[in-house]
Amino acid sequence: MAKQTIHIIDFKILYNILDEIKDYLKFKILHYKNEENFLNSNNLNLNDSLILVKSDKQVFLNNGKISRKKIFSITEYPIKIDKLVEILNVNLIKQKYNYQSNIYIKDYILDLNSRKITKNNQNLKLTQKEIDIILFLNDHEKPQKVNILQNKVWGYSLELETHTVETHIYRLRKKINDKFKDNNFILSNDDGYFIK
Repeated sequence: MAKQTIHIIDFKILYNILDEIKDYLKFKILHYKNEENFLNSNNLNLNDSLILVKSDKQVFLNNGKISRKKIFSITEYPIKIDKLVEILNVNLIKQKYNYQSNIYIKDYILDLNSRKITKNNQNLKLTQKEIDIILFLNDHEKPQKVNILQNKVWGYSLELETHTVETHIYRLRKKINDKFKDNNFILSNDDGYFIK
């Protein structure tokens, strides 16, 4: 599982301190000279991250792309390093929980915490494997063949029969169709299964 990320903006001394103990951290750290560098960065997958700024800096991350909930500022000085790391870890856990509660897929909201998929105030309980299938298909633009699903979702290459994958997808499609009357949530063609 990939580490969550702390994006530190214009706070070089803090970055240097955390960089010294990076092997002991539960998150990875990135530093940006200023907010413009941050906004133009290629590392802006903010689903699993927190933005850290100095309290005395004016934050112009009000461009609508970044939620204020993602921004954490240090307001008390001095702060003990172990207290700082604890605060950052707690905030990352909150971020992750909130992110996992609202994953938008088509017209649906997928809640990983409660293992439910919701549409129009109706919800359906899912198994972990069904969630894994949905997330995997949603993360790929191209159709995915059964053997790829078998390998990536189940973690097997040859031991699992392709029939197992097809049966799981058939049951998942049926559950979604029965509950939401949606026969087009997971589609298939000669190239495999996909969510469009």
